Amino acid sequence: MTPRSLLVAGALTATLFAAPGAMASTLVIGGGAAKDCSVAAIDGRADQKSVLLCTTALETENLNFRDRARTYVNRGVLQMRQRDFPNARADFDAASKIDPDLGEAWVNRGATYVGEERYGDALGQIDKGLALGVKDPEKAWFNRALANEGLGDLSSAYQDYSKAAELDPQWDAPKRELMRFTVKRP
Repeated sequence: MTPRSLLVAGALTATLFAAPGAMASTLVIGGGAAKDCSVAAIDGRADQKSVLLCTTALETENLNFRDRARTYVNRGVLQMRQRDFPNARADFDAASKIDPDLGEAWVNRGATYVGEERYGDALGQIDKGLALGVKDPEKAWFNRALANEGLGDLSSAYQDYSKAAELDPQWDAPKRELMRFTVKRP
């Protein structure tokens, strides 16, 4: 990599974690630590106390398989915000083993790969999650754009940022990214 491309990759990673809501959490219905874990993930928290709430829920609460998988996703989101990618990915893996059709586990696993600059690995995970369906697809498209840009596929990155902006017109992060592009028509 040239020094310039290293700077671009670093900027992409910073964008992923500076952008509000670039990770997809899931709602757990009911009460107890699993619900508190869910609220922490949805509210954008990244503190260790919130991670411990999730761990408590997983270790002590009698959760049905859906809530158990979602609690793993939520703990993974909290760990990803702490840049603890290996543990976050382990939680997304655990969620996928419990519920292989939980799209959020796939797109968030892809986001961990983006955070580690493993862009090729990220795309397959994000695409699988999108195919399964996710509550906030704009977040997946945004992370997909980061991966494509990291791979040097600027055309695909532009299309993905555009899709993210189209899906959530109120979200500023994709619009900011799109402002960096100049589109030339043939």
